[in-house]
Amino acid sequence: MARRLRPVGLDFVEAAPVRHVFVRELAAPVEAVYGALEDVPGWAEWFPQVTAARPVDGGAGRDITLTGGVRFRESIVAATAPEVYAYRVDVTNLPGVRAIAEEWRLAPAGTGTRLRWTFATDGTAPYRLALKVARGGQARAFRDAVRALERRLAA
Repeated sequence: MARRLRPVGLDFVEAAPVRHVFVRELAAPVEAVYGALEDVPGWAEWFPQVTAARPVDGGAGRDITLTGGVRFRESIVAATAPEVYAYRVDVTNLPGVRAIAEEWRLAPAGTGTRLRWTFATDGTAPYRLALKVARGGQARAFRDAVRALERRLAA
């Protein structure tokens, strides 16, 4: 069953009750990494948990399907090349969640990129507990995604 989430803005990324922040460096230049973030269908090629991704609403939103059948309808809340790409989840089939926003911040690191992903969310007490347990899996997913993205951009 799809459920509509509370609409949140970019400020939610800093204020959410649950925040997971992950940082990695890539050899690829900032502009190339940002381009990959904006290429919505390409996410399924480098983010292992994303099985399908397509832009919607003339590029203002995204439909994302994850392994296990979790689905998100998202709205892009910030796309400031090449520093920040962020979106919120508007509708999902994930139980217990009330709000989700994700922010990808990019900064030069020598000739490469320092990439910081913040996953910000709120939900019921069981949902928040599950997210604490899932943090390690999110860290691995981010690490694997960044490695795959780096390989893709080097090809």
